[in-house]
Amino acid sequence: MEDAGIIELLIEPAEKDLGEFTVRRALPDKRRQRVGPFIFFDHMGPAEFSPGTGVNVRSHPHIGLATITFLFEGEILHRDSLGYVQAIRPGEINWMTAGKGIVHSEKVTPELLASGQKLHGLQTWVALPVEHEEIEPRFEHYPADGIPNLQQEGATITVVIGTAYGKTSPVQAASETLYVEVKLEPGASIDLPEAEELGVYVVSGSIELDDQAVSNGVLAVLKNGVSASVSAPDGAHIMICGGDTLEGDRIVWWNFVSSSRERLEQAKRDWKEGKFDDVPGESDFIPLPGKVRT
Repeated sequence: MEDAGIIELLIEPAEKDLGEFTVRRALPDKRRQRVGPFIFFDHMGPAEFSPGTGVNVRSHPHIGLATITFLFEGEILHRDSLGYVQAIRPGEINWMTAGKGIVHSEKVTPELLASGQKLHGLQTWVALPVEHEEIEPRFEHYPADGIPNLQQEGATITVVIGTAYGKTSPVQAASETLYVEVKLEPGASIDLPEAEELGVYVVSGSIELDDQAVSNGVLAVLKNGVSASVSAPDGAHIMICGGDTLEGDRIVWWNFVSSSRERLEQAKRDWKEGKFDDVPGESDFIPLPGKVRT
C-alpha cells in the first residue's frame, strides 16, 4: 500500500511455518527486496515452548550474506562449520558472515529442551557488497554490555549496528548499515536517524510516523532522503533498519544470496553433493529443497 506522505511502502509480513514455530517475514517482499543491505527480515514469536520442545533448525548452508540474530526473550544455541558454539541471549548479537560459504544450526541446550522456554526476537540477513560476496566466512558474538544504550525522554535506545544518536556499535558490517532498537513510553516521540534507505518495523504497539499510522507487525519503508519523527501515543517497541543502497541486483534462493545465478546454482550443487564443510559433532542437516517459496 502506497502513501502520499513520507512512507513509500507499508509491508505486512507473510507468516511462514518453520515447523517448531511460525515467523512473520517482512523481507523480501514482492514489491521491495531490500531496505539498505537488509534482504531478509523475520520476526520470531513471541512463542512458548513446553518442556521437551524447542528450536531445532538443523545444519544448513549460506552464501553471499551475513546473518544477524537479536533476541528480546529466550535463548538459541548457534553451532557452525568454523567450530563456533555460542548461545545468544537478549541484548546480545550474533553476526555470521557467510561469504563464500558456511554451515550452521540453531537449536537449544539440553537444559532448555527439558525446561521449555519463551522465545522472541528477530533474525535478519544483510546482503554483502558484490566485492565481498566470496570472502572467507567468519562468526562474531557481541555481549550485551558492549552494545551502546542511551535514554532520551520517554525512549530507551540500543544502537545494535551502525551510528545513531551519538553512539556507535562495535559490530563490523561490510557496508553502511543501521539497526536500532527503540522502546517508546506512552506519549513519547523521537526523531529518526538518517540513512540512504530507512525502514521502521513495529515489534509491538503502534506508532505514528509524522502523523501517519503504522500498526503492530508492519514494516514502514520511508521515502529516500526524508526526515521523520516517530511517536507512540500508547507506547511501542520498534526496530529501525536500513543503510546505504547496495549496487546491483541480488538473487535469493532458499538460504543463498548472490549477484550471480551461476554462483547460486553452484551452491545448490555443492550442498546436494556434500561439498560444504560440516558442523562438528552434528550429522543431521536440511536437504536441498526442490522448490522454495519466499
